[in-house]
Amino acid sequence: MTKHKNLIGVIKCDTVYVSLTVHQPPHFNEIVRTQQNISVLQPQAGWFEQDPMEIISAVYKCCDEIDKLLMKTDFTVTDIVAVGITNQRETTILWDPRTGKPFYNAIMWKDIRTDQIADRLVAEVDSQHINHFKFTSGLPISPYFSALKIRWLKNYVPKVRTACLEGHCKFGTIDSWIVWNLTNGELHVTDVTNASRTFLMNIQTLQWDPLLLRTFRVDRKMLPDIRSSSEMFGHIKNEHCKGLLGKPITGIIGNHQAGLLGQYCVKPGQAKNSYRYGLFLLCNTGERCVITDRGLITTVAYKFGPRKKTIYALEGSVPVGGACLTWLETRLNFIKNEDEAQAFAEAVETTGDVYFVPAFTGLYAPHWEQSARGLIIGLTQYSTKKHVIRAALESICFQTRDIIECMYEASGRQINKVYVDGVFSENDMLMQLQADTSGLAVYRVAVDTISLGAALCAAQAEGIDLFTLDPNRSYEDDLKRDLFLPTNTENDRVQRYRKWKRAVERSKGWASKRPGSDLTDSTYRLLVCIPAGGFILGTLFMVLLAGWGKKK
Repeated sequence: MTKHKNLIGVIKCDTVYVSLTVHQPPHFNEIVRTQQNISVLQPQAGWFEQDPMEIISAVYKCCDEIDKLLMKTDFTVTDIVAVGITNQRETTILWDPRTGKPFYNAIMWKDIRTDQIADRLVAEVDSQHINHFKFTSGLPISPYFSALKIRWLKNYVPKVRTACLEGHCKFGTIDSWIVWNLTNGELHVTDVTNASRTFLMNIQTLQWDPLLLRTFRVDRKMLPDIRSSSEMFGHIKNEHCKGLLGKPITGIIGNHQAGLLGQYCVKPGQAKNSYRYGLFLLCNTGERCVITDRGLITTVAYKFGPRKKTIYALEGSVPVGGACLTWLETRLNFIKNEDEAQAFAEAVETTGDVYFVPAFTGLYAPHWEQSARGLIIGLTQYSTKKHVIRAALESICFQTRDIIECMYEASGRQINKVYVDGVFSENDMLMQLQADTSGLAVYRVAVDTISLGAALCAAQAEGIDLFTLDPNRSYEDDLKRDLFLPTNTENDRVQRYRKWKRAVERSKGWASKRPGSDLTDSTYRLLVCIPAGGFILGTLFMVLLAGWGKKK
């Protein structure tokens, strides 16, 4: 039997690392993988940044390594016929096309520095509601999305403001930044899945929306061209990518849409959840673009070519999933590492009626409450750290159930099983708790579904045609899955879920507003540090700043 020699390379930029994997059609087995860690910077509480040059340097290093790794197999880099790219979404980079240098660090997807910009925008729109632009963008007004990050950069980074005025500024999510560098600046593109997370694309027309561009004062010239997820984009020309030099880029897709594909959720009603530092639950809605006020995002799932149908999804995004275990490790020293959480949680039969709401940066789907903050409630003198750790695991499951309930209400489709992946899905206790909390069958897969989905996407481009996903076929047996079934009663699930919702309500409205609608943290610290003797001067300064903010 002749070995299939046409391979697909996938560049994946996750939150904490960049990887390059090589997959072999038709089953897309992973042949080799190389990975480079990237730093997450946190200059202030709630601020998360990354160095764009470190990201692209990590891509180059992975490209250098892949040639050596393939030499140890029956393949070589000449067998790679196409490259797919998948990336963390919403993360925002602005750069100078003349120098190729970023004006500022990448502002990450989970950064909340724009919360006051979001509040001010809600106050300015006619409805004064976070869903004011929902039928246009599919999104609620939230610090999560790229347009608000662009607004912040223009307001507070003078180089960005000047470059925008002079027409020398380019915007992109991570995919655009990588492609621009790989093609030596010849291609400034994004795909529909990433564009749907910017708050600048019309979810129906799949084009940059004039109303949204005016709202955020964004010049169309700084934006990438929107393309489908699977087509011939261009060829890699950067000499730093010797391993992939000359290879065509044929797939671009946001990481959790790639995960949906990698789980083979190609039928409407099929859903997957990724258990990472955040939680990302997507449900395929087919060609139907479901706009809902139930707290879910309407997003593009994928589009396999310029002339192919657009497939949509509903998504619930939660910024703190497995990150709550990291918090217990690094901040409270309750566990030595995240793997220890399972042993401690198994040591107690219940949480002892303790509930943990990890709203460290507010609540996202389905609540979208920026002022919420984390809480641990129900403590007694008998509570131990084991109860808190188990409550943390349950919080991940309860947040997932919140989203599943809303997806059923919005789409009318009953979800009877959930496909799961991600590093924290390796925790057997967490997966059993998820089945017990939701009352659903949980199917776990061990492969990297994000890289797999990006490979499937790249392999379907016209001119490559190595694989075609059939929406009428069942792919249940294509991946080895572990099954977790509920072991408790419906009454127990109802009672505990009711208490979870009470705890969530108590977490809301906790963070207070700061003076001024759009002050930076550093300006605010300057104001509160003015000595008592300078009270009048300080008050006058605050009044002037507030007036300046209104004029902007």
